[in-house]
Amino acid sequence: MVRLMTATARGTSGAPHSALADTVLERLTVAYAGAADPVRAAGMRSYMKDVSPFLGIPTPERRALSRTVLAGTPRPGEDDLTAVALRCWALPEREYQYFAVDYLRRYTARCSSAFLPVARELIVTRPWWDTVDLLAAHVVGGLVAADPRLTAVMDDWIADDDLWLARTALLHQLRYKDPPTPTGSSPTACASRGTRTSSSARRSAGPCASTPRPIRTRSAPSSPVRATASRRCRSARR
Repeated sequence: MVRLMTATARGTSGAPHSALADTVLERLTVAYAGAADPVRAAGMRSYMKDVSPFLGIPTPERRALSRTVLAGTPRPGEDDLTAVALRCWALPEREYQYFAVDYLRRYTARCSSAFLPVARELIVTRPWWDTVDLLAAHVVGGLVAADPRLTAVMDDWIADDDLWLARTALLHQLRYKDPPTPTGSSPTACASRGTRTSSSARRSAGPCASTPRPIRTRSAPSSPVRATASRRCRSARR
């Protein structure tokens, strides 16, 4: 089994040195701060249940700024991606985390299985559906698709007390058509956990939090894991 559950200096204990991350973060903070809109930021923060402060930059404008920030920069390596993601997560405003998610989605194929602890830290730090669902489908999903041995880690996550990890373990497959489903415990363990979880926990942060936003994907696989996730969400809403 791949041993990936312990944080390392390369992963979740801190951002590694990266000259590319220095350049990206310097450009990013200047560009985003210059586009801040406090009035819009207040509405965005309220809509997202105060999970984080916002700068108030709409998504189309934010992504246009991101393209300017990244213009002329080289393709990142795994250490660069780790540094950018962890440093963005350390900034208070949510738009920086959105930038990191977009960056990771673009370059997940350049990451090895050793990136999974970093993804785990991003999932459990200030978690909400806006970041967790995209990390599940496009980052964790990509890592597991590239290394099916990581399905064993998904089995561990689905039994974890952190319900955002359980949500990720269910949803990571949604981007991939008919991926290998973890054998044995995953759907059953998830269903069992669903019956033990208090209603207040489900409302606050559960894998099927009261009205989670759906993941939009190009393909909709037919899998036991996806079916189990749908049943849990319907049950939680009731």
